[in-house]
Amino acid sequence: MNKEEKIKKRAIIKVYGKVQGVFFRHSTKLMAQEFGLKGFVRNEIDGSVLIMAEGEAERLNELIKWARIGPPSAEVKNIEIKWEDYQGEFNEFFIA
Repeated sequence: MNKEEKIKKRAIIKVYGKVQGVFFRHSTKLMAQEFGLKGFVRNEIDGSVLIMAEGEAERLNELIKWARIGPPSAEVKNIEIKWEDYQGEFNEFFIA
């Protein structure tokens, strides 16, 4: 693992498409925990899903790669990603 992969970051990921009512939040929580990330996932009023995750940049990229497809019943149409500095404010990954 190179030095860059150890850098901790925060990613704010907004996922659009058929992403509510398809176990997207639950699946995201499982994937984030598998990748050792902390933060939350929640449904938004506009029908999208918001993921705020913190951890190693490489692991965040793995979560983003997964979120582009989502669980089997999801139909992801678009994804937006905003990178921020690591804040360290979460103790776990949860569904909000």
